Amino acid sequence: MPKAANDKKPLSASRTAIAIMAAGKGTRLKSKYPKVLHEAGGKPLLAHVIAAAAQIVPASDIHVIIGHEAELVRKAMADSGVNFVLQQEQRGTGHALMVAQQALAGYDTVIVLSGDAPQITPETIAKLRDFHLAKKAAMTLLTAVLERPTGYGRILRKSAKSDDVRAIVEEKAASPAQKIIREINAGFYAFSVPKLFRNIQKLSTNNAHGEFYLTDMAAIFGKAKERVVAIEANHPHEILGSNTRAELMEIDQHMRLGKCRQLMADGVTIFFPHTCVIDNDVEVAADTVIEPYVQILGKSRIGADCRIRSYSVIRNSEIADGVVVRNGCVIDDSKVEPRAILGPYSHLRPGSEIGEGAHVGNFVETKKVKLGKGSKANHLTYLGDAEVGAGVNIGAGTITCNYDGAKKHTTVIEDGVFVGSDSTLVAPVKIGKGAYVAAASCVTYDVPEDALALGRARQVTKEGWAKAKRQALCKS
Repeated sequence: MPKAANDKKPLSASRTAIAIMAAGKGTRLKSKYPKVLHEAGGKPLLAHVIAAAAQIVPASDIHVIIGHEAELVRKAMADSGVNFVLQQEQRGTGHALMVAQQALAGYDTVIVLSGDAPQITPETIAKLRDFHLAKKAAMTLLTAVLERPTGYGRILRKSAKSDDVRAIVEEKAASPAQKIIREINAGFYAFSVPKLFRNIQKLSTNNAHGEFYLTDMAAIFGKAKERVVAIEANHPHEILGSNTRAELMEIDQHMRLGKCRQLMADGVTIFFPHTCVIDNDVEVAADTVIEPYVQILGKSRIGADCRIRSYSVIRNSEIADGVVVRNGCVIDDSKVEPRAILGPYSHLRPGSEIGEGAHVGNFVETKKVKLGKGSKANHLTYLGDAEVGAGVNIGAGTITCNYDGAKKHTTVIEDGVFVGSDSTLVAPVKIGKGAYVAAASCVTYDVPEDALALGRARQVTKEGWAKAKRQALCKS
């Protein structure tokens, strides 16, 4: 029996690949690094594009075309699961797809994205794909309407309301009337793969740069009586690339302000958001307050009802509900449990785990430390490679001597221990539950539960010594 009309596959079921152009050098950036590895919004430009594409097709259907410093790009994106196609000699965008022909064989549709345009959204990519399939086009162009279209190729539609494209006119070739047109070619496309590769060899290098331009496919398809259509992007900023450092920073600023607006819409208070640097992948729960000049980077997660005070930097860390991060803290690859208080000017290095209600105070540095529930290290302390129980008090100036010049060793401080100020704990060493360490002690042996460890020289007082010293100095 024939299938009913409502049994037809959705248009998106057509086998679709995404090709990302990432071979360029980015000469105007004046950098030795590949253009697509420069960062905006906290990660490489290419990583943003891959992330958007991966919401439309599986990573195995994404083909990144690389060229300049190809191995750097391949290494940077190795965990993404995408495929790489090497464009050994960069001879233009058309040449890039010629090189990718074998990788794209077997697909019905290919969507072409630019690896240096990080603001493209999955919604716009899906819109481009679906429109292309619905119109049964050979080529679909994504366009944008810009306030200042200077420098871009203009879209000439067959009529004002037509989806069909008559031509793309580059800026240099445009007439005064055509330059008034504000709809521009964004450089993102969808192609019928069979039709593309039946015609791509018709591309010519008869241009100022001697390259194969993908835009020329519009004219080639027109002559072949194949359909070329255009659809406008959801937002003009999505198509913007970064050819200069200034453009890169404009994109970064736009992305970060967009992130702040998204967080504020979700219930986060951000004072003076123009001063805050919050990466795209950061998550912050409602009723948290972020003060000016805060940086929250990487894949950090901030819970509800937190207060992040000015000049703090948090990277790839988990901050639970109700935590106060006072001014000037630096937190890297660490985990903080509910209602802990940090700072001011604390430094949590990678592997730090701060327990519920714990305090890490002024100029305290931790590294690979578990600090138990309610424990306190409030002043001028270094805790490295240590396991600290609950209810422990670490006096000012205490350090764990974790490195013997060759290896790192662990200090264990059990529940309820009181460590006096200016103590030195030489690892490996264990301080038993409820024990006391007297101020200024150097502890080199394990301390039993409920014991007092006293490891310092006996005080000697010499009456009149200072007066005699001064008199001797005066005579000399």
